[in-house]
Amino acid sequence: MSTDRRTVLADAAIGVLADAGMRALTHRAVDRAAGLPSGTTSAYFRTRQALLTALVRRLVALDQAELRAAGEATPAPRTAEDLAAGIAALTERRLTGEGRRRSLARYACALESVRHPELREILLPRENAGRDLVRGFVAAQGHADAEERTLTLLRCVDGLVFDRLVSGGAVGAREIRRLVDAALR
Repeated sequence: MSTDRRTVLADAAIGVLADAGMRALTHRAVDRAAGLPSGTTSAYFRTRQALLTALVRRLVALDQAELRAAGEATPAPRTAEDLAAGIAALTERRLTGEGRRRSLARYACALESVRHPELREILLPRENAGRDLVRGFVAAQGHADAEERTLTLLRCVDGLVFDRLVSGGAVGAREIRRLVDAALR
């Protein structure tokens, strides 16, 4: 049961961080967001740093699960248009609903990791099925540096998501296609 409770608390912490920012992330705020008695969060995560570490681990687990599912559910792209469509779908998920909240929390944690290297280690990009799809497509186009082009493309998409979270704008399919084309050139 404690693993389930830890997950509930980490999920509530993600919500607090996304909705109210880093300064609002307190044990009490997480207790309220989780609908649990006061003191519950501090019983599981004694310090704020322990709470933040659990939050980051949960973010990474949720992101990895999303990317794995997307990679497994999506057929390998055959054209640049297919690749752009898949990336556009992921970008849309990252900018709406729960995906938006996780993106806000992720970027707040990325900034916090500048001061806390242990968080940076957890946040480092991981291998996943979605990344494998992009790398496979880029390699199939005959690019010897498929890994570097894949990372460049994914960093550009990440920057685009960040920009749109901050500006409140949407991402168009044409913009995604330009990113894919640039990575393939």
